[in-house]
Amino acid sequence: MATLDELLHAAVQGVGGIERPGQVAMAHAVHEAVEKDEHLLVQAGTGTGKSLAYLVPAILHAQATGKPAVVATATLALQAQIVDRDMPRLADALAPLLRRRPTYGLVKGRRNYLCAHKLEGGFPDDEDGLFDVGEVDRAASRLGQEVVRLREWAEVTESGDRDELVPGVSERAWRQVSVSAHECMGGKCPMIAECFVERSREAAKECDVIVTNHSFMAIDSFEGRQMLPEHDLLVVDEGHELVDRVTSTVTDEITANAVAAAAKRASRLAESTEAVDDAAAFLQGVLDELPEGRLTGIPDSLGLALARVRDTTRQVQSELKPEKGTEADGTRKVAQAAIDEVFENTARVLEERELDVVWVSRDPRRGTVLRVAPMSVAMLLRDKVFGDRTVVLTSATLELGGTFDAVAGTMGLRGEGSPEWRGLDVGSPFDYPQQAIAYVAQHLPAPGRDGLSDAAMDEIEALVRAAGGRTLGLFSSMRAAKAATEEMRKRFDGDIGFLCQGEDQVTTLVRQFARDPQTCLFGTLTLWQGVDVPGSSCQLVIIDRIPFPRPDDPLASARSQAIARMGGNGFMAVSATHAALRLAQGAGRLIRRSDDRGVVAFLDSRMMTARYAGFLQRSLPPFWPTTDRERVLAALRRLDETAPPPVEVREPALRGATGALSGTSMGRVGEDAAEHPRPPVEDARPVAEDPPPAPSARTAVTGGHAWTADADEELRDGVELGLSVEELAESLEIPADVVAARLKGLGLDASGATTMSFD
Repeated sequence: MATLDELLHAAVQGVGGIERPGQVAMAHAVHEAVEKDEHLLVQAGTGTGKSLAYLVPAILHAQATGKPAVVATATLALQAQIVDRDMPRLADALAPLLRRRPTYGLVKGRRNYLCAHKLEGGFPDDEDGLFDVGEVDRAASRLGQEVVRLREWAEVTESGDRDELVPGVSERAWRQVSVSAHECMGGKCPMIAECFVERSREAAKECDVIVTNHSFMAIDSFEGRQMLPEHDLLVVDEGHELVDRVTSTVTDEITANAVAAAAKRASRLAESTEAVDDAAAFLQGVLDELPEGRLTGIPDSLGLALARVRDTTRQVQSELKPEKGTEADGTRKVAQAAIDEVFENTARVLEERELDVVWVSRDPRRGTVLRVAPMSVAMLLRDKVFGDRTVVLTSATLELGGTFDAVAGTMGLRGEGSPEWRGLDVGSPFDYPQQAIAYVAQHLPAPGRDGLSDAAMDEIEALVRAAGGRTLGLFSSMRAAKAATEEMRKRFDGDIGFLCQGEDQVTTLVRQFARDPQTCLFGTLTLWQGVDVPGSSCQLVIIDRIPFPRPDDPLASARSQAIARMGGNGFMAVSATHAALRLAQGAGRLIRRSDDRGVVAFLDSRMMTARYAGFLQRSLPPFWPTTDRERVLAALRRLDETAPPPVEVREPALRGATGALSGTSMGRVGEDAAEHPRPPVEDARPVAEDPPPAPSARTAVTGGHAWTADADEELRDGVELGLSVEELAESLEIPADVVAARLKGLGLDASGATTMSFD
C-alpha cells in the first residue's frame, strides 16, 4: 500500500499545487490522530492546502477500514470546492497508487432537495389555490412562474439539489416542491425509488468521503437518525463555526402565526381546531405585550398562554393519528409535523431547563417571536460529537489570543471528564508582513450608537478612491452596510459600482464583485467568512468597527453573566473572544494567494487604544501594522495602477445524484451503486479493470457534461437564431449527440421550437 507521503505528493502534483511544510505536518497529524484515536484541533492558515491535508489521510483511512470519512463544513462555498474541484482531481491523482478510484458524495438536509412525491401532487400546496388557477393566471404571478420553472428543472436535474438551480427561486416557491424531515413519509412513500434524498444517501454509503454541513452532522449525531453511514472519522472544516451552527440547530421558536398555521393544516383532518386557533390569538396578545430581550423567568401570562397552546395541540395530536392498520398520507404528515413542532417547542419553554435561555424579539415580517436556545452546547458536543469517533477540527482561526483554550472550552474539550485532544498550528505559507498592511484609522472618533459618522464616511470614500474600487466592506450591522452603500453611490455617481448584501443572492453578488475590479461589495456577517476572491478584485478590506456581540444579545449576555458568577471574566471569555474570531475571519478575506497584495483598514480606533487591543491584535494574521493614513492611500494607489486582470470566475455546475458534478466519475452514483458496489479492501482491483458506471436515464440528460447556466443560455440563443445541432456543437466544442440530449432536456429543438409543455 502506498504511504501517506507518496499519496500526498501525488495529490499535490495532481492538483497542480506546491507541497508546503504546513500541509505535510497537518496530514501527518491527522493520520496520527486517527491511529491514536484522539481528537485534533489544527489551525492552518489560508494557502496551506488544508483540504488535501485532511482528505488524503481520510481516503487512506477509508481504504484501510472500509468505512467512509465524513467531512462537515459550515459554508456551501467550501462544500462546492471540495466536491467540484478538490475531490475530482484528487481521485484522479490517487487512483494509480490506490489501485482504484476514491469515491465521494455530498449529503444535505431534506429541505435542500426536490420531493418527487410532492411534485406528483402527493402533498398539499403550501400556497392555497396555486395550482387550481389557469395556466395564464399562474404564469402571471412571480410565484407561479417560479414554480413552473422548478417543474421544468425537475425534469432534467440529476441531483434535485437546490444549489444547482441558478438563478435561484424564492423560499415560498421552493416550499411548493420540497418537504421537511418531519413531513417526509419515509419508507412508506410511494415514490421512494425516485426520491432524490434517498438516492443521494444510498449512493453515499458506497463513498470513501462524504461531504455534509455542520447542521446536518449535528442533527445526525444528536437525534440518532443514522442519516450518515457508520463512520469513525469526522473532519470538521471551518471548525470555528461549529458552536454557532450547532446552537442554531438546537434553537427553537414559537410565533402565534405558526400556531394558527398548524391549526389550519390540521383543520381538514381533526374534528375541531377551534381551541388551537383561540390559543394562538391569546398567545399573540400576550407576546405583543412583552418587551424585547431575555426573559429571566416565564411571566404568568406567558406561562398560561403557552400551556393553553401545548394542551390544545396535544389533543389535536391524538386526533391526527391514522386509524389502526393505515399509514399517514402526505396531507396528514404535513399536519402532524406542524402540530408536533408547536407542541414540542411550547413544552420545551415551559420546562424551563436549567441551561435554556428564552427571549423575545420583533421580526418586521413575522411579528413577535419567542425563542429558546441552550446557553452552552459544550456538553452536548462532548457527548454526541466527540464521544465515539475521532474528530479533527480545522480552520484558519482556532487560536485566539495565541491559544486554543477559548475555542476548546466552547466545545466541551476542557474541564473534568474532557476527552484527550491535541492543538497544532501549522502556520501559513504567506509572507503576511510583505503582502498586506493592517491600517487602523486612529484619528477617527470611537464608533457610537448612531451609525457611521461623517468622518468614517469620508475615510471610506478616500480609501475606495485610492483603491480604484476593489473593496470588500465588512460592517457590524446591515443598517451600516446599507447606509455606506447609499452614501458611496451618491459620492461616486457611477464611477465605481457598489453592491450591497441583500440585493441578490450572496453567491451572485460575490461573483459579480470578483469579475469587475471597479466594484465594491458591502455587507455584514455572511461576508465576514467564506468569501474567497483572490487576485486584484479584492485589494482592500474595510472593517467598520470591532464586531462585539450586541449588548442586548440574549445568549452572549447569559454566557457572560454565568462566567462572571463563577469568578471569570465574562467580557473577555465571550465578547472579546467573539470579536477576535470575527476580526480574524474578516481580515482573512484579503490574502488568498501568495501573489495577493492589499490593505485591511480598521475604522475603529479602539484596535489601538483599548485594554483588550493586544488580545485582538494577536488573533489577526501578522500583517504590517500602521496608523499612517497617507502611506496607506499611496500604497493603494500603486496597487491599483499595477493591478493585473481579475482572476477568472467559475460558474456553478450541475450535479449528479451524489452531489458531484454531472458526468464526473466519482464512483458509483444513484442506481448504479447496486450494480457496481465498492470492492472490499482486500480485493481492490487495478484501475484499468474498473468498469465505467452504467448510464442512467438522468445522466443521459447531461451527456456526462457539467452544463452551466451560460452554456444553456448559449443553446437558447442559438436555437432562436435557427442554428443546427452541429453548429451549436461546434460553437460549444461539445459532441453533437450531447448537445442534442441537452436540447431535449431543456425542451428545445434545433429549429427553435419549444417542445416542453407545462402540464
